Amino acid sequence: MEAGLKDIAAKKAKLLTSGAVKLSSKVRLPFAPSRSTAGPGAGTVGIVIAFGGHRVKKAISMEKGEFELLETEKGYSLTYHDQPFLETVEIQPTLFHAPEQAFFNVETECIYDCKFCTSRKLEKKITKDLTPEKIVKMILDSSKRPDFKAVALTSAVVKSPGITVDKMVYIVTEVRKALGQDIPIGVEPYVDSIEQIDRLKQAGANEFKMNLETFDQDIFRKVCGELDLEWIMKALAHAVQVFGKGKVCSNIIIGMGESDENALAGMKALSAIGVVATLRPLRVNDLNRHSLEEVLGKLEPIREERLIRLAKEQKRILEKYQLSTLTFQTMCHSCGCCDIVPFRDI
Repeated sequence: MEAGLKDIAAKKAKLLTSGAVKLSSKVRLPFAPSRSTAGPGAGTVGIVIAFGGHRVKKAISMEKGEFELLETEKGYSLTYHDQPFLETVEIQPTLFHAPEQAFFNVETECIYDCKFCTSRKLEKKITKDLTPEKIVKMILDSSKRPDFKAVALTSAVVKSPGITVDKMVYIVTEVRKALGQDIPIGVEPYVDSIEQIDRLKQAGANEFKMNLETFDQDIFRKVCGELDLEWIMKALAHAVQVFGKGKVCSNIIIGMGESDENALAGMKALSAIGVVATLRPLRVNDLNRHSLEEVLGKLEPIREERLIRLAKEQKRILEKYQLSTLTFQTMCHSCGCCDIVPFRDI
């Protein structure tokens, strides 16, 4: 085992930047695996593995994997290329998509074509054919579970951002009516007007996320050419005025060819307007590999050392601007399964 992997956060980084977990037919899971329709794991079946105060959601395979989950007398352990990796791990349940959150993808079909996104490429049978009414019912049903702590909504953009926001506003309004003011609700739309941000707050949302994706303008043009980087920054700045400092966040994807300096500049630019970056390692799979390599060329794998280094730098940036990931109760910073989260993991 490499010396740098003795640190528990570095082991999480290794899990985030490496392949699937092999699961033999002999291993009995305490909870059913979940299938994601959004986020880095969209289209895959996965489990949440917890260890040492950290957790990560990993795709599982019955055939092969860089890691393997073993059942032991104490519970479970994890190997990496047949060598001991984590002596003791826990398998945690997801509520919907995430532990402790009813986290729903409102739509998967999208009018935009961001090259890294796999949601719009999923088969219909995977997307669950949800409607806003079904989502409300599923949230209210899940609220009866003891592990229910929060609600979160993300979405692709069907027909127009406004139509998608309408659906989110309906869901938030109905959930807020039924569950009252104590349950935190986070929303992750793409908006094309300031008024849409205001409506989501008025409906009862507590936290807001809109993704920058990359601060490298050349990469942004290639992978999200139909979107507007300058508008996203303007919308995020307004969202801070509406939702408050430390209640607005935005993805910066690592692994599309950007430099460390550019990624850090993006984190600083977001922090300067009161937005907390979500440092998201790119996940390349059969659904997005061709689209990405067609516009960016062959991509270098993300190394865990880089992910840790950038997360440590991000923590220093957040401290400078008096921001923290700990102010979030919903969505990615609260879940922590797909990223190295400053103040939670390091």
